[in-house]
Amino acid sequence: MWTEHTIEANGLSIHYRRTGTGTTPLVLAHGATDNGGCWGRVAHGLADHYAIYAPDARGHGQTSAPEGDYSSGTMAGDLAAFITTLGLDRPLVMGHSMGANTTLALVAGWPDIARAAVLEDPVFRLDATAEHEIEARRARMRADFERRQSETHAEIVAAGKIANPSWHDDEFDAWADAKKRVAAAFLFAGPSASPFDWRGLLPTVRVPVLLVTPDAPPIGNGIVSAAAADVARSLCPTLEVAHVPGAGHNIRRDRKS
Repeated sequence: MWTEHTIEANGLSIHYRRTGTGTTPLVLAHGATDNGGCWGRVAHGLADHYAIYAPDARGHGQTSAPEGDYSSGTMAGDLAAFITTLGLDRPLVMGHSMGANTTLALVAGWPDIARAAVLEDPVFRLDATAEHEIEARRARMRADFERRQSETHAEIVAAGKIANPSWHDDEFDAWADAKKRVAAAFLFAGPSASPFDWRGLLPTVRVPVLLVTPDAPPIGNGIVSAAAADVARSLCPTLEVAHVPGAGHNIRRDRKS
């Protein structure tokens, strides 16, 4: 389904996947430790309607993995350079988790670059004390990275199926491949100088935004709570919220249909 390509943009060699026969460009920004290949089922479902581009973020897949800054603003700069280098005409941009943060930073910092944005469970936290969870999650990702160096693809798939029984079987090969390809430079990068300022970015956004939310604690393992979604809606007049009950942080994976 995919064709694979590489371009030079923003000082990086950016690897991306391409599919779709539609005329409207759609750029898909993946989450941490995933890569562009993890959008396979979404891309298959939308291929008749969009021209789809799924880049690997810096430090992921086959894109360059420089030492240093892996903040949302830096990744948004990468995505802006990717879009302009390819000459995409105001694409729709959709991101998950880290990629949703990147997407928000993109449409806030480059107001004319996209026609609309979809944010799948971005890191919108209301309680500042919850920021310690970010480093705790990074520590877990580092431990997973180190363990997986000695695991086979089949072993990672098998563990993923146990941990994520609600996912469609077609998700696991690309997911496991991504885990083997994430770079140490990303996982061991120092923390950002400041937390992700979603409340500061949202009021500057002028394009339509769809915030897709899962079940957050104590019901599920999603990030964006109903209260956080309400705050986001109040800050950005162009934002609408779609809640998907029964889904966790990986909304598109948790809901098989």
